[in-house]
Amino acid sequence: MTTDIAIVWDNGLGDIALDGIDMLTDSTLTTAVIISLFTDRRAQDSDELPGSDGDRRGWWGDSYRDRPIGSRLWLLSREKTLQSVLDRAAAYALEALQWLKAAGRVTKIAVYASRVRQNGQEMLLLEIELSLPDGTTQPFTFKASFSGV
Repeated sequence: MTTDIAIVWDNGLGDIALDGIDMLTDSTLTTAVIISLFTDRRAQDSDELPGSDGDRRGWWGDSYRDRPIGSRLWLLSREKTLQSVLDRAAAYALEALQWLKAAGRVTKIAVYASRVRQNGQEMLLLEIELSLPDGTTQPFTFKASFSGV
């Protein structure tokens, strides 16, 4: 089992979990899932970029990796909340989490994307269910503004 610095999802943002001045650690899949979903993966050449600056984002270290880190959810930051965009959000989330299956940490990944209103703003709701090798399932729910993914 791997131990990471614990990241918690709070009010639409990931944050390092602290206990006083000490960073907490996490041996569950929570931190891995948050990093996988909400770290920017480099856009593919065929992806339409949301800005005009040509920035494909991503992490420079992915140049040396077989599996890139993060997701392409950031590409949806200027999209309308149409069903086709929700379908892309689910596909991007599934793509970002596939490494968990390849690494043997999960046996099945289910992702559902929908929209909800919060404080008058359209939000992306990602509901994820991971099936673990021991037969149990671990659910995750993340709400984020489309401009913040």
